[in-house]
Amino acid sequence: MSAEIEETLRRIQSHKGVVGVIVINSEGIPIKSTLDNPTTVQYTGLISGLADKARSVVRDLDPTNDLTFFRLRSRKHEIMVAPDKEYMLIVVQNTNQ
Repeated sequence: MSAEIEETLRRIQSHKGVVGVIVINSEGIPIKSTLDNPTTVQYTGLISGLADKARSVVRDLDPTNDLTFFRLRSRKHEIMVAPDKEYMLIVVQNTNQ
């Protein structure tokens, strides 16, 4: 299973414009990252907090619903987040490409 996960992360990383891929656990601790450590820690801390707030908003609007994916776009980057119960996948991509 680990080789399959590694291959999936490599495939995502190879897409045009992808700057980095981060996988974090439910406590917000990075498990795997293709970015340097300070950048990983910064993205992890900020995105996990944002994901918690977004999940709360979705549940406040409809208690039977849950957050499955969100995308954040700025001038420089697009950040795609796939939160799950145990893990969260964060993909950072350049918007110029």
